[in-house]
Amino acid sequence: MALHPTIDLSELDTQIGRLFMAGIPGTKLDSRTEALIRDYCLGGIILFSRNIEDPVQLATLCSELQQTAMKHHGIPLFLAVDQEGGRVARLQEPFTRFPGNEAVGAEPMAVERALEFAEVTAVEMTLVGLNMDLAPVVDVRRGDPEKHLEGRTFSDDPNRVSELGQTVVRGLQRNGVMAVAKHFPGLGKTALDPHYHLPTIHLETDEMNGINLPPFKAAIEAGVSGVMTSHAIYPNMEPALPATLSSKILMGILRERLGFKGLIITDDLDMGAIKKHWGVAGGALESFQAGADILLICEDQTGVAESITLLRKKIIRGEISGSRLHESLGRIRKAKSKFLKKQRKVSLKKVRAYFDI
Repeated sequence: MALHPTIDLSELDTQIGRLFMAGIPGTKLDSRTEALIRDYCLGGIILFSRNIEDPVQLATLCSELQQTAMKHHGIPLFLAVDQEGGRVARLQEPFTRFPGNEAVGAEPMAVERALEFAEVTAVEMTLVGLNMDLAPVVDVRRGDPEKHLEGRTFSDDPNRVSELGQTVVRGLQRNGVMAVAKHFPGLGKTALDPHYHLPTIHLETDEMNGINLPPFKAAIEAGVSGVMTSHAIYPNMEPALPATLSSKILMGILRERLGFKGLIITDDLDMGAIKKHWGVAGGALESFQAGADILLICEDQTGVAESITLLRKKIIRGEISGSRLHESLGRIRKAKSKFLKKQRKVSLKKVRAYFDI
């Protein structure tokens, strides 16, 4: 058996499980989600509108999820939402509502407004037990954005996007919430929605270097915890694979050229762009081999278990090295020690007082 000597077979499932962030079906901890946490030491949970009724219910859910993770493995979960402001905001009233990035970017006091968004959002997320915001979007708008990106980009000026992206990253993280810049290396020119299709984005090298990459570089300089990958093909850099599955883009550009040392997080592997062409488990495998640390599966929990089984098989056969697994586990461990160990216990009393409910 070509197993790496530092891998303990009995712990393999719970090591691989830490690479995954999964969605859950409802507003309470269900038995299937509990089994994923217990059997695989799941790395994180992403919550959507379907999981959130009000601040007290959300705080209770986050608390139960963390207690379950700590009881079984002693390792806290990443608990993430997409809270960008505007139409992509999972936390609705009585959480503070902010306009989307486009509206913020158009304001004369844009930096102050972006900072206010980040600071208030971080306070409210921390209060209910969330610790990761899949924001800011640092795609640079190019012409009329595809419908799924409408209102979500700060500007068509890479300098303005860089400044506002950095402001949001620093404001969130200074207040204890991990920020994730997305969608690397930039979806601003896409004509298709990767939720359904696999877009191809034609960019010359100077466009990529002068427009797409600077906001990611700025986010990295600000210490951003995570960078989320784009499910689009960039033929000038990688003719056949989307960024999510491309080691040339994830390792060659993001790690080596831009010097990013944090978490590479995939966009949802359940999206049509990946699922239709590679399948969820196939996409998870390819993305991990390309350099991703956290594999995001938002809908299909069966896909999480299938992906873990597939990765396990490849590691046991020696087709993925133990050192590759440990690289990602090390980055995940580092992020959790920095951001999750300091987290206060959720207090429903404080939640009720803050939201006056």
